[in-house]
Amino acid sequence: MLNRIEKLCIDVATAAIILLALMIFADVVALNLFKTSVPDAVIIVRELMVLAIIMPLAAATTQRAHIAVEFLTNMLPPRVVNHFVIFGTLFGVFALTPLIYSGTKELMHQINTGSAFYGDLNLPQWPGRLAFVIGIALCWLRLVVMALGDIETVWRGENLEPSAH
Repeated sequence: MLNRIEKLCIDVATAAIILLALMIFADVVALNLFKTSVPDAVIIVRELMVLAIIMPLAAATTQRAHIAVEFLTNMLPPRVVNHFVIFGTLFGVFALTPLIYSGTKELMHQINTGSAFYGDLNLPQWPGRLAFVIGIALCWLRLVVMALGDIETVWRGENLEPSAH
């Protein structure tokens, strides 16, 4: 189930990137040909960037595709590296928790006040906040699932797979 949700998030991020490109292209054409810009183009691009960056976080986490510095851990025994991997995953869980809390708090504030961006279209602020909370929460959930799986693997006395760290 989580894999399907992650795939959907990747599809949403892909669509956001395509829309970003189209929006920027349309704005450049409008500025050069008609001496005017697309209404609220900067706001729309900023909100689409949230989708493009945050939504695929859980899928990148699943593939353990985040940036890692391994020059020191490559010299350590696999058993020690396993513990570092688990520590890093749990650290990620704890690091994302306040982001989820504050993001949810901000989302609720935007929904309750009905805040909108200043611009020609008066676009509401809550959709970008919702995307942020969903993306970070899915990443948090994926980290928890991975930590539990890694702990179980190490508990059985097995080493984590090389692609796992």
